[in-house]
Amino acid sequence: MNDPENDEIDRLLLAHFDGPVPEDGFCDSVMQRLPARPPRRTWPLAVGAAIGGALCWLSLVSTPLLGIGWRDWVSGELSAPALLLLATMAGGSLIALAWTAAEASPPAPPQRPRSIPRAS
Repeated sequence: MNDPENDEIDRLLLAHFDGPVPEDGFCDSVMQRLPARPPRRTWPLAVGAAIGGALCWLSLVSTPLLGIGWRDWVSGELSAPALLLLATMAGGSLIALAWTAAEASPPAPPQRPRSIPRAS
């Protein structure tokens, strides 16, 4: 909800608003002077994924559930360990898909600042 005091301030500001202040290309000149964005580094993602995968594998190697699930899945049996293994792989794939989609979306273009009303 809007604060009633803000409505009063907005009403007073709009009563004395003569129109936008001309910026005469100020925003464009500032945008041209900004340094270019540094390139994205992909190696931390690859290293993190490799380390995470290795740690997950090491934690599951000693568990018989992984071996039983793999054996049942390869033989075509749908046992509880095989379904758990399949669900884990599907969940990991969906997480990777969502993460990739979030990272692949282009950044939003910079927005120009709104004009500041002149004081009378």
